[in-house]
Amino acid sequence: MKSRSKKSFVYLFLAVGLGILACYTIAAEKGQKKQEEILPKKHTKKITMDDTKWKEKLTPEQYRILRKAGTERPFGEVYSTFKKQGLGKYVCAGCDTELFSSNEKFDSKCGWPSFYDPSKAKNVKTSVDYHLGYPRTEVLCAVCDGHLGHVFTGEGFDTPTDKRYCINGTVLKFIPAESADSEEKPKKPVSPGK
Repeated sequence: MKSRSKKSFVYLFLAVGLGILACYTIAAEKGQKKQEEILPKKHTKKITMDDTKWKEKLTPEQYRILRKAGTERPFGEVYSTFKKQGLGKYVCAGCDTELFSSNEKFDSKCGWPSFYDPSKAKNVKTSVDYHLGYPRTEVLCAVCDGHLGHVFTGEGFDTPTDKRYCINGTVLKFIPAESADSEEKPKKPVSPGK
């Protein structure tokens, strides 16, 4: 009798756990749909390459993170460098698409670069992943589908969105504001003889 009651308890426990997981999944999918409705429609051309081309283009660490959904170690050299960077924009190491800027950057003290919003929302997309056994909102480059990190909400940061885009700095290329300005503005022609 005791054996039967233990089995019943285990089955009940599993059923409740699966029910909770199903609720989280449904809530995450609804949140994803709402977020996709808020973000502007994507008008970017997709970049696709086979693994051989990605391995040629990226460093082994960038490949591991962007293409295999890896994570860099927290509080590393990349994070220290990120904290010292001034004004500018952050582009995807895989396709040079602008994702974030220093305007949305903040120090969450989590060990990874943090932003409260993308600078170009159409270039960033999200997806729910279960790699750790529970739902998390993965952040991806909308152009090359590269894994960037995760976004967390409701953590109480004093930012306009109360979101923390926790991004692997290894897959971001920083372009200082002066360089970004010179890329966007054509240089004035120099008159002959001057």
